Amino acid sequence: MFRIGIDVGGTFTDLVAVDGDGRTTLAKSASTPDDPSIGVMDGLARLADALGLTRAALLESTERIVHGTTVATNALLERKGARVGLLTTDGHRDVVEMREGLKDDRYNLRMPPPEPLAPRDRRLGVRERIRADGRVVTPLDRASLSRAIAALKRERVEAVAVCYLHAYREPRHERATARALAKAMPDAYVSLSSDVYPQIKEFQRVSTTLVNAYVGPVLSRYLTRLEQRLAEAGYRGPTLIIQSHGGVAPIGESIRIAAGSVLSGPAGGVAGSRYASRLLGSGNLIPLDMGGTSTDICLIVDGEASLAADRGVGGHRIALNSLDIVTLGAGGGSIAQVDAGGILNVGPESAGALPGPACYGRGGTRATVTDANLVLGYLDPARFLGGRSTLDARAAETAVDAIASSLGVDRVKAAEGIHRVVNTNMAEGIRLVTVRRGVDPRRFALLSFGGAAGLHVTDLARQLDLARVVVPRVASVLSAWGMLATDMRFEVARTHIGDAGRLDGAEVKALFAEMEDEGRARLQASFDGPVRVHYAADMRYGEQVFEIGVPLDDVDWRVADPLPQIVERFHRRHEALYTYAMRDQEAVLVNARVAVVGVLPAMPQEPSLAAREPGAPIGTRRIHLGRWLTVPVHDLDRLAPRQVIDGPAIVESAMTTVLLRPGDRAIVNEKGWLDIAVPLRGGG
Repeated sequence: MFRIGIDVGGTFTDLVAVDGDGRTTLAKSASTPDDPSIGVMDGLARLADALGLTRAALLESTERIVHGTTVATNALLERKGARVGLLTTDGHRDVVEMREGLKDDRYNLRMPPPEPLAPRDRRLGVRERIRADGRVVTPLDRASLSRAIAALKRERVEAVAVCYLHAYREPRHERATARALAKAMPDAYVSLSSDVYPQIKEFQRVSTTLVNAYVGPVLSRYLTRLEQRLAEAGYRGPTLIIQSHGGVAPIGESIRIAAGSVLSGPAGGVAGSRYASRLLGSGNLIPLDMGGTSTDICLIVDGEASLAADRGVGGHRIALNSLDIVTLGAGGGSIAQVDAGGILNVGPESAGALPGPACYGRGGTRATVTDANLVLGYLDPARFLGGRSTLDARAAETAVDAIASSLGVDRVKAAEGIHRVVNTNMAEGIRLVTVRRGVDPRRFALLSFGGAAGLHVTDLARQLDLARVVVPRVASVLSAWGMLATDMRFEVARTHIGDAGRLDGAEVKALFAEMEDEGRARLQASFDGPVRVHYAADMRYGEQVFEIGVPLDDVDWRVADPLPQIVERFHRRHEALYTYAMRDQEAVLVNARVAVVGVLPAMPQEPSLAAREPGAPIGTRRIHLGRWLTVPVHDLDRLAPRQVIDGPAIVESAMTTVLLRPGDRAIVNEKGWLDIAVPLRGGG
C-alpha cells in the first residue's frame, strides 16, 4: 500500500509516493492555476508511470493522500475570493478598516491601507448587544437582522461573515443569525466568529472571520472537485489537507475553517523539516524552501517549529495559530528588472507556471533566476526534469541580454548580478528569522529543499557563516514528502481573561477538560486511532499589552487547582524569552488552548543505500564562478554511502541540481543525502 503526498506550488505540483518498505518515488507536473486539480491528476499519472503502474492501479493501492494547497492563499493574494458580506453589531461595521490604528509600515505616511475584503455597503450592522461577561444587554432584533439579510441578498453575496461583539463568550446571537441565513440564503457560505476564532481582540476576530468567508467558497469548490476526480479515478481512501498549524484535517473540516488552510503549502515544508531533523539527529535547522515562485524560511529549534497567531497575508490579519514562516518573493521564476534609478531588483513578481521563465519556451520573455542560472552554466538544458523537458538556452540568453543592456554590462555579468541579488534577498530573510530575533544562525545547519534551492544554498551559508548545509535526496519534493509525517490535529481555544490570583482553579481545570472533550469529539468524527493532547495558554503580566504562548503539557492536571503550576510555567517562559520574570506581578490568563492530535501511523523510514562503489562523474560542465571553470557532474542517484565530493562540482538528480563551490566538501550519508561542509570566513 502507498501513501501519497501532494504539494501544489505556483510553478510545479510535487508528488511523493511511499510504499510499505519506506521506498520513495517522486514526480512533478506543471501546476494549472485555473484548476489545480488538473495538475494534480496529471501528476498522479506521472507518479504511477514512475512506479510502472496505471493511475487507477496506484490509487486503488493507496491508503492515504495528504495534500497541501495554495488555493486559499492565491485567492487572498490575488483577490479572487467570494463576494462576501459582513453582519456585525450595530455601530461596529468599520472595525475592519480602523484595524488597530497602525499600518504595517507605521512610518510610511503614504502607505495606503489594505482594501477591505467586504466594502462598506456590504458591511451591515444588526441591533444586538452582549456584554463581555456573556450577559445579553440588547436581544437580537429580528427586524434589524431581516433587513440586513435582505440587503445582502440584493448585493448577491456568496458568503457571509458574522461577527458580533463578545460572541466568543456567548454565541447565541450568532447561532440564531446562522439559522436565519440558512433559511433565507441556503446556498451562501456562512462563517461565524464563534466557530472560527472564539477569542478576544475584535479586529483580529472580525478580520479572521472575513478571511474565512472570503476564501471558503473557493477552497470548497476546489476540494470538492478534487475529491470527485479522485473518486472517479478509483481512489477510495481519505484525503487529508495540511493546515497552517502543521497538522492535517479532513476535507470537511478544512472547508469549515478555510482560513486555517491559507498557509497550507509552506506548512508541508516545515513538517518535512521536523521529520528531517529526527532522521539527522540534529534538532537545530534553518529550513530553506526555494521553489519556482517563492522561498519559505523558518526555524527548527530542538526539533520543533514555533507557532504564531499574528500572521498577515496580503495585508489581512489571520489570527489562527500557524507555523512561524517567513515567505519571500524569491524563487526560480522570480523576474529580474532594472528600476528607474538603474538598480537591479529580483522579485517579488514571478513568471509562475505560465508563461514561466523564458527558457521554458512557453512564451515568457522576461529574465528570471532560472534563466540566469542557465546562462551561468549551472543547469543542463538537455536534462531538465530528468530529460522530460528541455530548456531553451537561446531564449534565456535573449532575456538576460535585455537586463544586461539596461545595466550597461555583458550577459554573464547580468546573470551573475541576478544570482547575487536573489541570494542577498534570501540571506536577509534568514537574518529576519534568526539575528533579528536574537538567535545566532551559526548554531544551525541550513536544510536546503525545493527544486531551485540547491544552486544557491552554499553561497547563502557563506554569507551567514554557516558551516553545514544538508540537501535531502527528496529535496525537490520535501514539502510533499513531509506531509506524510504529520498527524491529524484539531485546535480548540477559549478566552478566559482574568488575573490568576482571582480565578477559580477548579473552573480553569474544568475549562481545559471541556475543551479537550470538544476536540476529541471533532477528532472522533473522522479518526479512531491513538490520541495525544497538548495544553497551552496565552498569558501576560498585568501591565503588558501582548501575550506570550506558554506550553502546559507538563502541568499535573490531576490536582484540584492547577493554577499555581500554570503561573510558574508562565514566569519560566517569560524568563526564557526575555531573560527576566516578574514574580511579584500578577499573571493574567487570556486564552486557554488545547490541541487534540490523532496520531497517524508513522511513515516507514526509507531503507539505507546499499554498499556500492563510489559513483564516477557522468560528465563535465562549464560553469561561471567568477571565471569559467570545467567541473565534474555527478548523478545523485548513483552516489555511494560515505562518498566524498569536493567542490567545485555539480550534483544532479532528475528534479534538482546542487552547486558545490570551491572549498565545499559533500559527504553522502546512509540515506543518500548530501551533508556539505562549507568553509567559514577566516578559516574557522
